Amino acid sequence: MTLYQWFVFFLIIQVIHFLGTWKLYEAAGKKKWQAAIPVYNSIVLMKIIGRPTWWTLLLFIPIINLIMLPVIWIETLRSFGKRSSVDTFLGIATFGFYIYYISYTQKLIHRTDRSLISETKTGDTISSLLFAIIVATIVHTYFIQPYTIPTSSLEKSLLVGDFLFVSKVNYGARVPMTTVALPMVHDTIPLLKRKSYLKWPQLPYFRLPAMEKIKNCDIVVFNWPLDTVYFFRDPSGRHIDKPIDKKSNYVKRCVGIHGDSLQIKDGIVYINGKILALPERAKPQYSYRITLDGKTPINFEYLFKDMDITDGINYVSEQKDTVGIAALTFENAERMKNVPGIISVTRCVEHGTEYGSGVFPHINKWNRDNYGPIYIPQAGKSIAINLTTLPFYSRIITEYEGNKVEIKGSDIYINEIKTKSYTFKQDYYWMMGDNRHNSEDSRYWGYVPADHIVGKPVFIWMSWDTNGKGIDKIRWNRLFTTVGGDGQPQSYFRWFLLALVGYFIGEHFWKKRKEKNIKV
Repeated sequence: MTLYQWFVFFLIIQVIHFLGTWKLYEAAGKKKWQAAIPVYNSIVLMKIIGRPTWWTLLLFIPIINLIMLPVIWIETLRSFGKRSSVDTFLGIATFGFYIYYISYTQKLIHRTDRSLISETKTGDTISSLLFAIIVATIVHTYFIQPYTIPTSSLEKSLLVGDFLFVSKVNYGARVPMTTVALPMVHDTIPLLKRKSYLKWPQLPYFRLPAMEKIKNCDIVVFNWPLDTVYFFRDPSGRHIDKPIDKKSNYVKRCVGIHGDSLQIKDGIVYINGKILALPERAKPQYSYRITLDGKTPINFEYLFKDMDITDGINYVSEQKDTVGIAALTFENAERMKNVPGIISVTRCVEHGTEYGSGVFPHINKWNRDNYGPIYIPQAGKSIAINLTTLPFYSRIITEYEGNKVEIKGSDIYINEIKTKSYTFKQDYYWMMGDNRHNSEDSRYWGYVPADHIVGKPVFIWMSWDTNGKGIDKIRWNRLFTTVGGDGQPQSYFRWFLLALVGYFIGEHFWKKRKEKNIKV
């Protein structure tokens, strides 16, 4: 929906509110016109139902307002003596329109002395649960979100089974575009495997002020631009168009930012003509071909464990004199060269275009190891548009920035206007995995728009190794470690335990002191 459409929609809601409540306002000693003034009518309504004014703010926060509206309907009914279970059911089942019936058919008596404390244990439990859901949803949506690493594309920096906290405030929290959705659920309802949202109405893209900008080499969580899968990976091949903020969450390293020129030479990333300087914690990995002498026995299982290699042998030649290893760092490749029985260790690099049709922009020109150069678009910058450059930017122009493109002969028309240039409306990024030959990233599907950015991983609170046994399933050295920063990760788990013990000891003595004061 456009801003104009939202404005009209908002006015319609205000008219509906006025027609259904102006009699209630008068019965509560207020003026009829107070029910017609947007926002102010909500502030007055809070006074009528005896609730704090700041509740008004919750009515205008997407997703939160879906929880608050039924609460307001029930509170309004109870403020005028309608406290039965039937009244509560009708208030919710009719989406608040039961208030119309009460307003126009019943004698309205405003209960100024009603108790705001739940009279039953069930009511008190429901109130506490709603409050907890509201607080958790605000934190999840605008501050920090839990996330699990499902793939090995950032192996060494982030491991499969890492449980992260992703900060929304670092890059600016994105206000939900999908306004009707279940709180704290992404695109699918757990167990039921049904959509957790409605596609309409949609808010325009808006992001709160950021603490920092995305920089080269930052690890970023974003919505996968090409995600149209049904139930993530439906074997039937069915597809569905998803709203931006309901597309699958991906995590990769941002190797190129808007305005950069990116090129890959023999698997090495170059930014603006210079080799990308990766942080110490980043460990790029590549596929290697290892030639054996065929005589000396090699305990690869021990080697992999000693070198902390998770992706092991992925093929063995028929002569059994060559093995392929899916992911080796440069350091581990050098160590392999010194292992008795290994003749050579060669990094696998693609030079031809045999698999070029699979990489973006699918012009069968490059491959995953030798790619580019390619320009990463920047908001406000213009580029020449012709039949050669169009494949790089056609999806941006149409899907991400909402234009219509037509080709007539050798001419290109955007929104039915013949053009030779295009100015970008937003910034774009280039995301890649450190596990270079085992990562589905921008090399295959292109640019990531700014409106798809979710947040920055900042903390690993749990790490679970499915291959471990017993207590070793927990990677203890990764608990409570930071994702970014200089040097090797340091665990703050012991400090967390000390703080936890200190909290319980302090609470124990505080309770003792309180009991002593009561007795005195």
